[in-house]
Amino acid sequence: MKIKLFYNYTLANLYICLFMLFSPFLFVACNDMHDTDNPAELPDTGNDWGRMFVLCEGLFNYNNSKLACIDYDVHTLYPDFFKEVGKNNRDLGDTANDMKLFNNQLWIVVNISSQIEVIDASTGKSIRQIPMFGEENGTKTARQPRNIVFHQDKAYVCSFDGTVSRIDTKTFEVEATVLCGRNPDGITVANNKLYVSNSGGLDATAGNGLYYDNTVSVIDIESFQHIKKIEVGINPHHIVADSEGDVYVVSRGNNANIKAILHRINSNTDELAESFPDLSAVNLTIHNDTAYMYNFDYEHETYWIKTFDCGSEKVVSEQFISDGTTLKKPFGIYVHPFTGDVFLSDARNYMEDGDVFCFSKEGKLRYTIEQIGLNPNTFVFSDK
Repeated sequence: MKIKLFYNYTLANLYICLFMLFSPFLFVACNDMHDTDNPAELPDTGNDWGRMFVLCEGLFNYNNSKLACIDYDVHTLYPDFFKEVGKNNRDLGDTANDMKLFNNQLWIVVNISSQIEVIDASTGKSIRQIPMFGEENGTKTARQPRNIVFHQDKAYVCSFDGTVSRIDTKTFEVEATVLCGRNPDGITVANNKLYVSNSGGLDATAGNGLYYDNTVSVIDIESFQHIKKIEVGINPHHIVADSEGDVYVVSRGNNANIKAILHRINSNTDELAESFPDLSAVNLTIHNDTAYMYNFDYEHETYWIKTFDCGSEKVVSEQFISDGTTLKKPFGIYVHPFTGDVFLSDARNYMEDGDVFCFSKEGKLRYTIEQIGLNPNTFVFSDK
């Protein structure tokens, strides 16, 4: 079952250029909600509850990132939760790349705007904007934050300027910043350490003679000091940890003669433990020590979605989708923390609003929400 929402967006070829840099060719309903301009009824979602937030990054340099909210309790979709429900009287920002839930707050990383937007997940109201800027030769420079992770009461943000920042979640102040590698693209926590994937993606296309980075930085959380770098494949991006402390990182290759590859790092020894040359994943998530991953081949317009057991280090399913459902361009993947349902976003052609597909853990389509927003990339579930 499907529902469609239509918007008019200005097309921009510039976004495709940015995307190519970083791809293998790259619950309480608030009364204000019912006063929004364009909520929409959901398809049949069964007995689902709570809210699913979907971050849509929009187009590079167009300031049109949006936060959609699927409210299962009132069976309603709010395509612009931040502006219309939260009534913040401004847009979310330019190119929102990541989002996490912490203490019923949505922390959204807005890359080009160089801000962390902290939002009350119940009301949609902005709590704080945290500017992410540095200084070079007396000039204020945008750090361009990329991804965020939490450990205890601190938030850790990696930024394209080669830094990781520690933010106090009570005061919303940046406490400290440490250098890592070039253009870090992902961050995760394992064994009381931060693991940061250094892509070098901006350098590789800047014409300055530098190539992609191929390292994962290890940062000790207690001292907040950089410990070492671990070499992996070129252009590393998504990085996640399983329950045993193994860290999985996707290296996306160079869009030409070097393909994407999955690696496993042992967080006890901080050494590369294993590489999987037959798993050219470009994105993954881990749920109950099962990794759900996908690849998209831009040259041939083909993709696969696989499941992988992090205990045996073996592929469980060569094709997760079992009922013949097809996507155009997979763009994000997430597993519901309670039901095990798998959410996949489809960016279509990156220039029109993308779709959300919800599959059972057996790989059968439960429902689709079409045109939820432009380039939906991240999901977060809240049961409050």
